[in-house]
Amino acid sequence: MGVTGINHITLAVHDAEISFAFYTKVLGCTPVAKWPQGAYLLAGTTWIALGGGPHAPQQPLAADTHIALHVAPAEFAALAERIRRAGVAIWQENRTEGESLYFVDPNGHKLEIHSSDLAARLRSARATPWEGLEFF
Repeated sequence: MGVTGINHITLAVHDAEISFAFYTKVLGCTPVAKWPQGAYLLAGTTWIALGGGPHAPQQPLAADTHIALHVAPAEFAALAERIRRAGVAIWQENRTEGESLYFVDPNGHKLEIHSSDLAARLRSARATPWEGLEFF
């Protein structure tokens, strides 16, 4: 037996209040608990923990490391516009199947909203495979 999904995502943050506002007001996450140095939120059924302190990263750790958050196709355009209006940096243009917006949160964490799923991604990859692609 292997990993069956994501239990939770923990993100180090520089300012818990700014991060809480971004994740709840801009992204629409549901607050569950909050304290001076962090918060627990829900993105659908996915638990996100925000935690501050002296070890919060000053910049992203890897060029393409990011967290992709699912958005219903019917809601993608409105959320993408709300994110853009918030003035956040866009770090990559979409080059893959499905609608995606790649952006950076107030702490430099790379995020993506994506309105497709793995099955659609695999169908696209099978139709137009890239070099070295292997399916299991």
